Amino acid sequence: MNFDTLRAGLLLHPTSLPSGTLKDGLRWLDFLQAAGMQVWQMLPLGLPLGGLSPYQCASAFAVNPALFPEMRADMRRFASWHATQRHWLDDYARFIIIKREYGGASWTDWPVALRDRDPHALAGFDVAHAAALKAVMVEQYRAAVYWQGLRTEAAARSIQLFGDMPIFVAHDSADVWARRELFLLEETGHPTVVAGVPPDYFSETGQRWGNPHYNWATMQADGFAWWRARLRAHFEWFDLVRIDHFRGLAAAWTIPADEPTAVRGEWVTTPGAALLQAIANEMGALPLVAEDLGVITPDVTALRHQFELPGMAVLQFAFDHHADNPHKPANVHPDTVYYLGTHDNDTTLGWWRSLPDATRQQVMHQLGVGDADAVPDAMMSTVLDSQASLAVLTMQDVLHLGSEARMNTPGTETGNWTWHFEWENLPHDLASRLLEQLQRAHRCERRPHP
Repeated sequence: MNFDTLRAGLLLHPTSLPSGTLKDGLRWLDFLQAAGMQVWQMLPLGLPLGGLSPYQCASAFAVNPALFPEMRADMRRFASWHATQRHWLDDYARFIIIKREYGGASWTDWPVALRDRDPHALAGFDVAHAAALKAVMVEQYRAAVYWQGLRTEAAARSIQLFGDMPIFVAHDSADVWARRELFLLEETGHPTVVAGVPPDYFSETGQRWGNPHYNWATMQADGFAWWRARLRAHFEWFDLVRIDHFRGLAAAWTIPADEPTAVRGEWVTTPGAALLQAIANEMGALPLVAEDLGVITPDVTALRHQFELPGMAVLQFAFDHHADNPHKPANVHPDTVYYLGTHDNDTTLGWWRSLPDATRQQVMHQLGVGDADAVPDAMMSTVLDSQASLAVLTMQDVLHLGSEARMNTPGTETGNWTWHFEWENLPHDLASRLLEQLQRAHRCERRPHP
């Protein structure tokens, strides 16, 4: 990522487009271009498991076919595409169809022969379900073809696509079922330890995510082949990728699987430097962003700097009395992606409305504004005027929406991931006003031509 150029982008998951799918993708790219935006950031595109969260998905490689409009694709190229993708695609298709056959049951509850991938059982299943397996693969192929067309259109508009990669994968996923040796599991397939974060200011019991931990020794023995394949797959889709919970590449909170909370656990060092070096040896420059929010230890920062990766800062976290707070505008450096808030934060207007009076006064003092109604716009200007090489706004904040438009509230099970806008609700001059803001902030030097 070039730290010498100032750019701006919008964070919007495809489900937040009016159709809830990429059917609106081309029109959205036109809007971004007219607004002077050079980056479109989104959440993971995977197929959610049992809910809507894109951070717990059925595969680290497959995408959610529901995000893509119905389309015809040139099937003459399917065979060659399949040959390049079969390292994950065949087992993903099996996983989906077996899961469907057994009412959505977790793979650890499948008949033992299928759970343990008995070759004769799999061969028989493949023959009996050949048409269904092919249909799952074709879904993925059509999505890939559609996306590459959209990516070409984005490049023609000088817009980069910014993806998101969860550091851990879901236990009930094709990856864990197919590559059990890469994870810390019992003979029955259940995790021995699970991921999360320890208790902190926000949670007395921490967060127990339940994802299995990697068997790093096995992964390192083959040069991190699975990870390298995962990154290659992401860069077939994106120009820039955020690694969620980047600190897990330095050390990961490891919780015994039988513990109901994250209180009891330990930090276990992970070979993140060796992993990133293996990826760099293959790819050269690493177009990655490190999600380094929360309590970050010096080893995490050192790892990020070692590989020259930008980190993140969030303006909503800047309003305290600590001069060294990394989220304060004065402490934001060019190697940063700066946000008002992320998909896990309340909208800026909702956040502002929820603050106690004393904090509001602190916010207004730090922003240098005397009118409370001017705070959301002042915050947007603060992010855009910062030294961060990339400033990212959410569509909700651009539209001055309140908490009703919040994308996700961590730790809650309902009401998340559903917000979307309507084209008719966009002010007719919104793109031109955004363009003027970016030009004033020197984040867009010339008027684009849609």
